[in-house]
Parts: sequence; structure tokens; C-alpha cells
Amino acid sequence: MTPDFYVTAFVTLFVIIDPIGTTPIYMALTQGMARRRRRAIAMRACILGMAILLLFGLLGEQLLGFVGISMPAFRIAGGILLFLTALEMLFGRRTQRRHDQADLDDTSPEDDPSVFPLAIPLLAGPGGIASIILLTDQTGGDIWAQVGIFGVMIVIFAIVFALFLAAGLIEKALGDTGILVVTRLLGMLLAALSVQFVLEGLANFGLG
Repeated sequence: MTPDFYVTAFVTLFVIIDPIGTTPIYMALTQGMARRRRRAIAMRACILGMAILLLFGLLGEQLLGFVGISMPAFRIAGGILLFLTALEMLFGRRTQRRHDQADLDDTSPEDDPSVFPLAIPLLAGPGGIASIILLTDQTGGDIWAQVGIFGVMIVIFAIVFALFLAAGLIEKALGDTGILVVTRLLGMLLAALSVQFVLEGLANFGLG
């Protein structure tokens, strides 16, 4: 494959995974947590996101077809779940729940956003899955070309992880009021994104 192909792969996956846009969401979802736990959540989210995209890159649509799930259905389900998270952010339910859990052990698995919504559907959502399937299909079965695509994916997730680790510095710059405003704003953006997922899924079904 030519270098242009890998540049295209990088741009495509970077736009879909969106490290810059996902970082404020990670910041809002983990606001108030200890630094150690935030780092663990960031690492789990990135590892899970990479594993999911790697799995779909290797096996493609066979995984969804095996259980009888179409990509449009997957997109709609992800949109609905993401919308529920957006509602919690808009009405401050996540913040209140963290206050109620302030006395719990910091390693408690409760309210852990690493799997949902960070790994799925933000880092490895329908768009990322569809993109990695398309890119690997374009290699024509060339193993080394596929390895190159997965290498590009790893670089992007390394960028995501680095930005996640810098979330604490961003929080200090914003302050409590700034974080509150950003959380509500991101809740609105997530709600819109979730609706877009659903609309695209319906359109793919031929209902839009």
C-alpha cells in the first residue's frame, strides 16, 4: 500500500475517534475522581477501544452477522444508550451520585465510565467499527497492510490516552464553574450526537 493510504487511514480514524472532542467528555465523566482512578479509567477505555476495533478489523461484519445484528441496529442502540448518559450530564445526576459515593472505596466499580460510554460508543462506536472494517477490506487481504492500519490505530489511541492524562490540568484551568458549564454543554452535544446516531441508523434501514 502507498503512504497516501496510511495518511488517509490516519485522518479517517482520527476524525472518527476524535481524541480532541472525546477528552472533554472524559473530563466531565470523571470529574471529582482521584487521579489514580482517572488514570486507570483512561487506560481501560483505551485498551478496550483498541481491542474492539482490532477485533472488528480482523473479523469484520461476521461478528455482527453471527448474532444477527446489523450495523444500523448497532448504531441505533449506541445512540439510545449515549442519550441516557447525556441526560445524566445535563441534569447533574452523575455529579450528585459521586457526592453520595464520596465515602466509598476509591476502587469501587460503581460509576465507572471506562466501558460505557468511553470505550463504547465514543472510542469504538459504530463509526469507528465501520471505518476499521472498510479500511481493512481495502487492503485486499494484505497482512502487512492490515498491520500498518492497526499501527495507525494504536498511534491514535496513544494520543487519546495522552490527552486523557492531561485532563487534570484542563480542569484546573477551567475551575468549578467552568467545569459545570462545560459538563452541561457537553451533555447537549452528546444528546445531539446520540440523536444523529439514531437518525443515521434509521436512514440505513431505509426509514429516514
